Amino acid sequence: MALLASPEGEAAFAEAVRLGAVENVPVTVLPLDESAAARAQELLGALASDAARPSVDEPLRGTDLVDAFLGRAEQLSASLIVIGLRKRSTVGKLILGSNAQRILLDAPVPVLTVKPADDRR
Repeated sequence: MALLASPEGEAAFAEAVRLGAVENVPVTVLPLDESAAARAQELLGALASDAARPSVDEPLRGTDLVDAFLGRAEQLSASLIVIGLRKRSTVGKLILGSNAQRILLDAPVPVLTVKPADDRR
């Protein structure tokens, strides 16, 4: 799963951990920057169970984080990618967000998008 230090990233983290526990599959967190890596460690500390504890990779590096993310997901033989999305205005819905859109369109596996609880209706 891709992690940014944001409510959207935390929602994706929680859903990835939940799915990993339900499906009994490993979860790997791919922090997109240093602050996301630090937040991943905080979120790990808050998990009640070690059984569903994801592993956390080093923050992604490079000039194109989407390519780095998708390449790492492929190396890990990911079966699902989980990303967080934020609520958009009407105009914003036309432009999903270049990184999220690229992940959705270019991912070699299914992508699950998650919104933070306060964005859900």
